[in-house]
Amino acid sequence: MKVVRASVLGYCMGVKRAVESAEKALSTPRTSGSVYTLGPLIHNPSVLASLSERGLSVLDVKDIANLTPEDRVIIRAHGTTPQIEACIKKTGASVIDATCPRVHVSQRRASEWSDKGCAIIIAGDKNHGEVTSIGSYAKGQCFVVQTPEEAEKLDLPPKAVLLAQTTFSPDQFSKIASILTKKNPTLTVFDSICTATLERQRALRLLGPVDGIIVIGGRNSANTRRLYESALTLAPCACLIETEAEIPANFFKLETVALTAGASTPDSVIDAVEKSLLSSALK
Repeated sequence: MKVVRASVLGYCMGVKRAVESAEKALSTPRTSGSVYTLGPLIHNPSVLASLSERGLSVLDVKDIANLTPEDRVIIRAHGTTPQIEACIKKTGASVIDATCPRVHVSQRRASEWSDKGCAIIIAGDKNHGEVTSIGSYAKGQCFVVQTPEEAEKLDLPPKAVLLAQTTFSPDQFSKIASILTKKNPTLTVFDSICTATLERQRALRLLGPVDGIIVIGGRNSANTRRLYESALTLAPCACLIETEAEIPANFFKLETVALTAGASTPDSVIDAVEKSLLSSALK
C-alpha cells in the first residue's frame, strides 16, 4: 500500500495558537482557581480529552457568575461576544484571549462598518460560534446568509457589507457574493475565508488519482466536513474519521490512500492513521 499526504493538512495557525494558550495556562503554577475554556476549545475529541485530563474544564455561559478572581477563562479561536467577555471580567477572573486573529479582523470590520450605517451580512452557518461572535459586534442590522437561495430572498439594505465565516465554503461564498452584488452593485465585499481553509482544499485537489481518501478530524468541525464533501467527488472511496480505530476495513485493501486533515487535527492523530494503514499492509 502507498499512503500519500496532502501537502497542507492539520492544525491551522488559529487552532495551534488556542491549544498553545491552553497548554501554557495549564502548566503555569497556581495555588487555587481553575482553567476554563468558554465552550469546547477546538473541534477535536482526542485533543479535548487530553486537555481535560490535564485540568482544562469547559465553561457554560450560564455558569459565568460562579467564577472567582482566581479562575482563568480562555476565549477560543471562534471568539465570543463583547457582552459575554464583559460578564467574565466582572467576576474578576482573568481572560486569556485566543480568538483567531482573522476572526478579530471580521469583528472589527463588523463594528467599524456598522458605525458607518451599514448593515452587516455574514455568509456562514447561523449556529456557528464564530458567526455569533462576529455578528455581536454589529451595532445595527445584521443578517446571516447560509445559501444562495437565502441570498436571493434577502431584502438587501442600500448600505451593506458582506463578510464570511472563515471556514465557509469558497464556492458558496462566491455564489452568495455574486447574487448580492447584482442586487446592490455598491455592496462592499470582504472575502474573509481563511487561507488555511483554501489551502487545504487546494492541496486535496492536487493529490492526483488515488483509490481512496481519508479525511481526519472532528465530525462537528466545519472545515473538516467541507474537506470530506470534496473528497467524495475526488476518489472512488472517501471516509471521515476521528481516530485510527475508525478506518473502514475496505481501506486496508486499497493500493493508494491519500490523507488529509481538518484544521483542528494534531500531527499525532495523522501519524497514527498512517501507521495503522502501513502496518496492516505489511501483514
